[in-house]
Amino acid sequence: MSERSESATEKIMSSIMDTIADNLPKQKSGHFDLGSVSDKVKNKLFGRQRTLHGVLGGGKPADVLLWRNKKISSSVLVLATAIWVFFEWLDYHFLTIVSFALILGMVVQFVWSNFSNMLSGSPSQVPRVELPDELFVNIAVAIGAQINKFLCFLQDVSCERNLKHFAVAIAGLWAAAVIGSWCNFLTVIYIGFVCVHTLPVLYEKYEDQVDDFLYSLLGLLRDQYQKLDQGVLSKIPKGNMKAKKNE
Repeated sequence: MSERSESATEKIMSSIMDTIADNLPKQKSGHFDLGSVSDKVKNKLFGRQRTLHGVLGGGKPADVLLWRNKKISSSVLVLATAIWVFFEWLDYHFLTIVSFALILGMVVQFVWSNFSNMLSGSPSQVPRVELPDELFVNIAVAIGAQINKFLCFLQDVSCERNLKHFAVAIAGLWAAAVIGSWCNFLTVIYIGFVCVHTLPVLYEKYEDQVDDFLYSLLGLLRDQYQKLDQGVLSKIPKGNMKAKKNE
C-alpha cells in the first residue's frame, strides 16, 4: 500500500512540474488558460468586489500603502530602512541609541538655556518635550486589538472543523518558524514592513496579470489535488466513526 502511494505521489509531483514547465513560456504574453476556475476572471481575486484602497481600510493608512503621496510613503520606508540598518548592520543597540538621543537633547537644552542669556540679555524659555498620555494608550489599544484578532482567528480556524483552513494555518505558522530560524525578529519585521509597503502598490498596478496568474495556479493546484485525492487519499481506509460513537 505504501509503495503504491509513493509511486502515485511521484507521478502527481512530476505531472505538476511538467504542467508548470509547459505554462512558463505563456507568461511572457501575460495570458493564462484559466479554464473553469476563473471563467475569464469576471470577479476580482477571491471574490473581491471592493477596490484595493477600500480593502486596506481606506483613509490615510491606505494612501500610504498605495503610495498616493510618494513623499510620505518614501519617507516612511526610508525611516524603517534607516532603523533596520542602525540595529542590524551597524550593530547598534536600542539602549545605546536612546542614550545618545537623550544626551544630544540635554546638550542642546543646556546650551540653549545658558547662552541665550548672554546673547539676548534676558532668559528665554527652553522648549520641553512631553509626550501625551493618549499616545501610549492608543498604541497599546491598537496593538492589543490586533493581537486579539489574530488569536481569535487562530481559535476560529481550530474550532471550525475545516481541515483545509487548519492545514493552511499550520503551514503558515511553520513557515514563520522556519523564517524566524534564519534571521532575527527585527529582520522579520522589516521584511514584512517592506512587503506591506511594496506589494499592494505593485498588485494595484498589475492587478489583471496577477489575478490571471493566481487563478491559473489555483486551478492547477485544484486539479492536482483531485488527482491526489483519487489516487491516494481515497484509498486510505477510514474507520466507521458512527459505529465507534454508538459503542
